[in-house]
Amino acid sequence: MGPEDLTLDEYLGGKLKVLQPKIGYRAGVDPVLLAASVPAKSGQSVLELGCGVGVASLCLSARIAGLGLTGLEIQADYAELARRNAEANNMNMNIVVGDLAEMPMDLRQSSFDHVIANPPYFLRDRSVTAANEGRETAMGEDTPLDDWVKAAAKRLASKGTATFIHRAERLGDLLASMTGRLGSIQVLPLVPRRERDARLIILRAKKGGRAPLRLHDSFLMHLRERHESDAKDYSDAMNRVLKDGWALPFPE
Repeated sequence: MGPEDLTLDEYLGGKLKVLQPKIGYRAGVDPVLLAASVPAKSGQSVLELGCGVGVASLCLSARIAGLGLTGLEIQADYAELARRNAEANNMNMNIVVGDLAEMPMDLRQSSFDHVIANPPYFLRDRSVTAANEGRETAMGEDTPLDDWVKAAAKRLASKGTATFIHRAERLGDLLASMTGRLGSIQVLPLVPRRERDARLIILRAKKGGRAPLRLHDSFLMHLRERHESDAKDYSDAMNRVLKDGWALPFPE
């Protein structure tokens, strides 16, 4: 991609500046929310499956210094942007080009304290294929969701956590995939507006965890009951996550 094909976008109130394709998959608020949900501590290791241009990992690094970041991305041009973004923001992130279903050997021999993922949302037998190849790869589920969960579980160290953001209607699929692989599951519904159903969920699970499933109180994203203008109407808590890089109020 040449300079004319890219935009430079700000995240976390300008703390991060990220190159993205003008046309194709462009990261929105979802990877920021994912990063805000990870219970990482300085010195720990994090693997992001399907890292795209690196927004989730870099947002996490902005909140918690001293992490060992690794990103796996199947699209080489997006992986190159992730490398450039990490370097431009003075963050260390190892980017590996590869398919999570056929994990590169160096990753298969590694384990991580945390694995995070924002898998493609849409089943292609129930939705329309995107015209742009990069967007289609990012948004259309080619690799089954079960493979994402299996890959995360295999790469986790004992007591490590896997954190996913996904569509609410895929919660059943996620839970089924985690059976026998991950436990101590916690679910945080993300509600777009008051008196609306959750459209997204954050799911956190632990390798070797045995605690019962916890369904937390929902997190409100927007204040007004309906979208009335182009002005952003995020809740105070949402603004703190998006602009100040705060962690989501995810109960421990």
